Amino acid sequence: MSKIVRSNKRRELAEKALDKKPSLGEDIDLSRYSSTAEEHAYQEKPSELPAQDKAQLMKVGLMLDDASQRSGTFVQIDRSVVHSSTSQEGVEVLAVTQALEKYDWLQDYWWHAVSVDQDKFTAQAEIDLQNGYFIRALPGAKVVYPVQACLYIAHKNLAQKVHNIIIAEEGSELHIITGCAAHPMSASGLHIGVSEFYIKRGAKVTFTMIHNWAPEIEVRPRSGAILEEGAVFLSNYVSMKPIRSLQMYPVARCIGEGAIVRFNSILVAPPGSHLDVGSRVLLNAKGSRAEIVSRTITTGGTIVARGHIAGSAPEVKGHLECRGLILSERGTIHAIPELKGEVAGIDLSHEAAVGKIAEEEVEYLMSRGLGRDEATAMIVRGFLRVDIEGLPPELAEELKSAVEVSEKELF
Repeated sequence: MSKIVRSNKRRELAEKALDKKPSLGEDIDLSRYSSTAEEHAYQEKPSELPAQDKAQLMKVGLMLDDASQRSGTFVQIDRSVVHSSTSQEGVEVLAVTQALEKYDWLQDYWWHAVSVDQDKFTAQAEIDLQNGYFIRALPGAKVVYPVQACLYIAHKNLAQKVHNIIIAEEGSELHIITGCAAHPMSASGLHIGVSEFYIKRGAKVTFTMIHNWAPEIEVRPRSGAILEEGAVFLSNYVSMKPIRSLQMYPVARCIGEGAIVRFNSILVAPPGSHLDVGSRVLLNAKGSRAEIVSRTITTGGTIVARGHIAGSAPEVKGHLECRGLILSERGTIHAIPELKGEVAGIDLSHEAAVGKIAEEEVEYLMSRGLGRDEATAMIVRGFLRVDIEGLPPELAEELKSAVEVSEKELF
């Protein structure tokens, strides 16, 4: 009975928030989008997905023909979960609705790291849930290869609404590569994705997201993470393809001593794209640490790069770094770094820089035999290189490859 009461209360809160505009980013008229789409058949083998869809999924890091270097796979197309599997003991990968049926205790995590009434997008994810993934590492489990997950829009003008839960139990280690993409013929759509991370004592989660949407897709992720004592959360985000608008501001809460959070993002805004992307870390426990690093490039679009670190416990450390390059006369980058200290004995710092490529750098490379375009491309590639501590070598190489693929299209 208590679970029914909690569920009814959540729905009541969500219904009240249906018209609540987001505090950041552009508002969206939800009535422009459809919430219905045809069902897609479940595939026992992800290699049997349609060739055109597979090609799009592989661009965001999914291995479908040979998943031997993946600990698990989850693929959702529109509203349908078309594949879910694991290949390593100690790891669970399920559709989130299936996980809710299997585990009564999961209700205690549902909407705990993100508020159901945050805005109308979270409200939609509660009232019209269209699945999502549940990924869990059991206590002490060390995931050798990453779990891969993809949320894919194939139906034109669909509003896809998902809720993801990631749990790393005590002493476990979990690596996740997640890609979001759209079918080439899906000209428009809306993706609403709620993601909640629970990283227990001494556990580690590396979460790498690669976006490959389309010029008329709007995206509204809503994410939160809760870290216990000695937990580590590394979040890497890459968006280098055209997109109509993106607004995300994940919040990580360090509630256990010595917890560590790192947010790294690589953003490119082509003409017509509007990206409002940031990260927020609340250092609420002694000795917790945070680092937020972003590399942003506009070739004609708009980027708002936010970062916020707040320290409310002794001996915490945080650093925020935002660097932007403007490669077009019409491009805009707005960097908004914020630091908040509430107690003595904390160490918080930030640096931000926005500008264009220095002409002397281009001329130097040209003097070494490169053409102007080649020189510019080399400088941009160097700018986008972000050294991410704590990544397994194989995963670091995959992230590097994903950026290089996007760079080729950029140039």
